[in-house]
Amino acid sequence: MLALSVTAALAEAPDAVSDGASWQPSSAGQVRERVFAWLDERQIDEATRSKAAELWPVDSPEPSGIELMTRVGETASLVDENAHKLVDLCSKPRADLVPPSQAWLADPQTPPLVANNLRLLYGRWLVHESLFDEAREQLDGLRPEDVVDPASLLFYQGVVHHRLLDKEAGIKAVEGLLAGADQGPRRYAAVARLIEADLKQLKPDSLDHISRRMDDVRRRLDLGRTGEKVCKIEDGVVESLDKLIKELEEQQQQASTADAGSFQPSRPAEDSRIMGGRGPGEVTKRDVGTGSGWGDLPPKQREEALQQIGREFPSHYRGVIEQYFRKLANEGSR
Repeated sequence: MLALSVTAALAEAPDAVSDGASWQPSSAGQVRERVFAWLDERQIDEATRSKAAELWPVDSPEPSGIELMTRVGETASLVDENAHKLVDLCSKPRADLVPPSQAWLADPQTPPLVANNLRLLYGRWLVHESLFDEAREQLDGLRPEDVVDPASLLFYQGVVHHRLLDKEAGIKAVEGLLAGADQGPRRYAAVARLIEADLKQLKPDSLDHISRRMDDVRRRLDLGRTGEKVCKIEDGVVESLDKLIKELEEQQQQASTADAGSFQPSRPAEDSRIMGGRGPGEVTKRDVGTGSGWGDLPPKQREEALQQIGREFPSHYRGVIEQYFRKLANEGSR
């Protein structure tokens, strides 16, 4: 699956989508100059300045991409307690279901150099922890020119929108990344092309779209999220399945009508007469209810329905339909 490809790329990508067809990565020299200008404004002591200089040696290979962004964060952590806590948080796996608030990143008093790049650093960590809603909150609104690693910004924006099924925003993000593909890591470009192709073929309310939304619900439940937002997504899944099943029933009815209309007898009956038979002429009455009945079908009929749907769609969607039946059955028993 594409999700596995994206995960693998996230694990491997070392460094080098917002908006804009033109962006350029910052050079280490430019970033170093901005960082030390900010440190001068803070009027740091010589000991702290010496530690910062160790992070930005002038006689070693220049960092780029994620390494450049990380050094900005590490430098900020030398002089700012909030930055220190955030950099430490992003250096290890998540320990709590709900990450701590980072309201200071949105504070106008926080210098843009620090706020923007640490929002990217934090957003990247949140993506790796499958906290895509929180990542979107950090990454939305950032532009390539706002950060020292624009390729990572565009890449992680694309990943977030892809996982949250935001088709238009996801395509826009990866197109921005691909517009400067030669400026960033090839891995980013390769995964961005996969995301772009996947989102372009994704159709709302298709079984594929429904299955992904169910996966998103499972992810949220695994994270302990059971609030109104999750319930709304679940309700949307049921509505989409209702619509899909109704369309399937209509297609079957049309096919049956067409088959009946095409039947032509080989020859008429020789004489008009009452045909034999000893049945009493009574039909067992059934209570068919007022609804569709999909949720409380007997096991045998439910299996037949699953097999019918299985002939129309790939086999791995069987679990999606079974979940749907269970949900309707539970709702009916309330």
